[in-house]
Amino acid sequence: MACILGQQQPWMLPADPLESLQTVFVLSGCAIIVRGQPRGGPPPERQINLSNIRAGALARRAAQGQPDVKDTPDEPWAFQAREFLRKKLIGKEVCFNVEIKTALGREYGMVYLGKDTTGENIAESLVNEGLATVRREGIRGNNPEQARLCELEDQAKASKKGMWSEGGGTHTIRDLKYTIENPRNFVDSLHQKPINAIIEHVRDGSVVRALLLPDYYLVTVMLSGIKCPTFKREADGTESPEPFAAEAKFFTESRLLQRDVQIILESCPNQIILGTILHPNGNITELLLKEGFARCVDWSMAVYTQGAEKLRAAERSAKERKIRIWKDYVAPTANLDQKDRQFVAKVMQVVNADAMVVKLNSGEYKTIHLSSIRPPKNEGEEKNKDKDKRFRPLYDIPYMFEAREFLRKKLIGKKVNVTVDYIRAATGPGESTPAFSERTCATVTIGGIYKCSSAIKNGKGLHSKKEVPIHRVADISGETQKAKQFLPFLQRAGRSEAVVEHVFSGSRLKLYMPKETCLITFLLAGIECPRSARNMPGGMQVAEPFSDQAMLFTKELVLQREVEVEVESMDKAGNFIGWLHIEGVNLSVALVENALSKVHFTAERSPYYKTLVSAEEQCRQRKEKIWANYEEKPVEEVVHLSEEKERVPNYRPVFVTEISDNLHFYAQDVETGAQLETLMETMRAEIAAHPPVEGSYSARRGDYCLAKFADGEWYRARVEKVESPAKVHVFYIDYGNREVVPSTRLAAMPPAFGTRTLPAQATEYTFAFIQVPLDEDARADVVDCIVRDIQNTQCMMNIEYSGASCPHVSIQFGDTKEDVGLGLVKEGLVMVDVRKEKHLQKIVTEYLNSQESAKSARLNIWRYGDFRADDADEFGYRR
Repeated sequence: MACILGQQQPWMLPADPLESLQTVFVLSGCAIIVRGQPRGGPPPERQINLSNIRAGALARRAAQGQPDVKDTPDEPWAFQAREFLRKKLIGKEVCFNVEIKTALGREYGMVYLGKDTTGENIAESLVNEGLATVRREGIRGNNPEQARLCELEDQAKASKKGMWSEGGGTHTIRDLKYTIENPRNFVDSLHQKPINAIIEHVRDGSVVRALLLPDYYLVTVMLSGIKCPTFKREADGTESPEPFAAEAKFFTESRLLQRDVQIILESCPNQIILGTILHPNGNITELLLKEGFARCVDWSMAVYTQGAEKLRAAERSAKERKIRIWKDYVAPTANLDQKDRQFVAKVMQVVNADAMVVKLNSGEYKTIHLSSIRPPKNEGEEKNKDKDKRFRPLYDIPYMFEAREFLRKKLIGKKVNVTVDYIRAATGPGESTPAFSERTCATVTIGGIYKCSSAIKNGKGLHSKKEVPIHRVADISGETQKAKQFLPFLQRAGRSEAVVEHVFSGSRLKLYMPKETCLITFLLAGIECPRSARNMPGGMQVAEPFSDQAMLFTKELVLQREVEVEVESMDKAGNFIGWLHIEGVNLSVALVENALSKVHFTAERSPYYKTLVSAEEQCRQRKEKIWANYEEKPVEEVVHLSEEKERVPNYRPVFVTEISDNLHFYAQDVETGAQLETLMETMRAEIAAHPPVEGSYSARRGDYCLAKFADGEWYRARVEKVESPAKVHVFYIDYGNREVVPSTRLAAMPPAFGTRTLPAQATEYTFAFIQVPLDEDARADVVDCIVRDIQNTQCMMNIEYSGASCPHVSIQFGDTKEDVGLGLVKEGLVMVDVRKEKHLQKIVTEYLNSQESAKSARLNIWRYGDFRADDADEFGYRR
């Protein structure tokens, strides 16, 4: 039979000789509350005190605001008497007759279990178990019931039952704990395991007071995921119930009050303990929703461990039947057509952990927010950390990146079923909340619904007790110096894995490199894409025709997809240039094939040039999109009056100071060598006369300073990176070498010795016409040979052509005037990098002839023949 508890009311039933009602609450070992069946609302309650006996008083908490009054503990055997009655009577039908009714309305009588007096006499059972004493002062000799109680008490004493046992009963007094010092730690320590409890009070339909066993914690628990109508306290102290508040409270009381249950304590936000109450007859949370006594609450549903979709389904059932709090409910999607409520769409972008952009069959794009969940967010002190650092929610909010990646890998590019649950109206900005536009909240499924309950139960992700993951992602977009350092690594890597994070235009993207954990700006090589509209210093630049179509094409093909990139070079702004492949498709070629881009002349040296030109020619003939207004120019006979300008070398003397592993080197102009020597002598004399205070210099990236080298001398340098005061990366601007030094070996650079007085003397160059092997051993042989031949020597240098990061030059030995690069080719240590410029063809031919001689003689890298024939694409070699 169901069990209920409501507030005691002064309303009283008329006193009948014998009445039958239901027990709903046991106040103590000698007092119970009964009430009848509900008719049109919660029925009134009636307190019955057992005649002729007395049981111990239960513990009572001192009233708040009275510090001098202490809590009253249990009397011995009081709780055991209460429990004896609770387990015997709660939810059961009893009959009673009232023997005495005081002037204050208090009723005393005999209570029997069942519908008539043939049932068990409750008072006699208590006395027989030694859990109550007989009030002998009021006994009349001719009353057989009183005589029977005295006889049972004497038997209990003789048998030493209950309070008549030896020891006084101090062990039966509970150590009640009314408060918990740290509720969150207490909840976490239980690890969401069910704990036995007794429901002692129901405040409203979704808030109860529970006694946790066996440690006797008395806690207030709010049901996770729902909220029932409440009782509002007015200024005069009275309570006014919201619609259906009393009915919801009665519903919970009739099923849980003083029942043995299990509670899962799930979370404790803001000192509020959230939990789920498990009863053998069902889940009260789901029942309240199904019967229209409660509504779902998103903020606490996230911690509900029994399956949030069950709560949504129960609430939906009540809404459809329009019962109780939903009697006037009008579905927010009622005005939507069926095709707008349920539809199939393709996921184009995952915005964050609870929102995505989908493409409808009509081609329209729509942003969908997932119902009932919220994305991870910054909590507590985390918001105030690193105020000087640019905040990036995707990487800086714990688990935001993991949540986004979970959805991206499962959904991007896939077709999903969308069921719109409700439309959340737009909201204006509040004191602590931003404004939100109207949101379409929906359930998105793909082969079934992804559930969060198991993640909570098993302690996954946000619900894990593990240390929060940290994502240190370096954004080198626009960082020219960082990009220069990173370029050789990407060039050597060949094809690298990446994820397209953003599409700026048809040919400009932002990529996340997972292995390198960095973000780069990537420009597609070999094509010239229409430019989108953008702000310029002189005003807004108008978008070129088909720029939006090109950007949309690129978005649909690669946005948030896993791709492979080949980096060839970089521009002066620190953007990398190369080729992007997705599932075997070259994006540059795809744009040209769809008449959304033209071939750029820089594609001539690439292996994709023929494919690009062929695709462009076909689009040009069809006059599609950007070629719609193309008019083929008539071929005119051109009379060449003079041959193209011949190569005119202009060698100048340089001193090679440093050679790097990628065969770039630094050199000083011999003409300015005397100025450098004079500056160094003057600077060192100044330092000797006024030595810097050790440790007084604070290094910052990009600053020019003085650094003490391993030889004990001071040199001009630039700070490239500061790891710590003990590890500062510096670049010696006059010699090209790098070193990691402590800040104690650094000093401020006096203006008299700065770069305005004498510019940095070490300039970076690389060899023209040669391609260095990718094999590490072969590369090391080349570097060793160069270091041995030209480092710290005077040579003759001629700039042949410019490169992405530095000029490409040819070097001659100072004495013999022999070409150093040509010598490397003759020795079979390097390959020829074939240039297409006509004025360079003579020297390129000389290099190629020397390469053929080295191949014929099987020297060094050619000892096994021409290895490039079959492996060129795989290993990145160019013929």
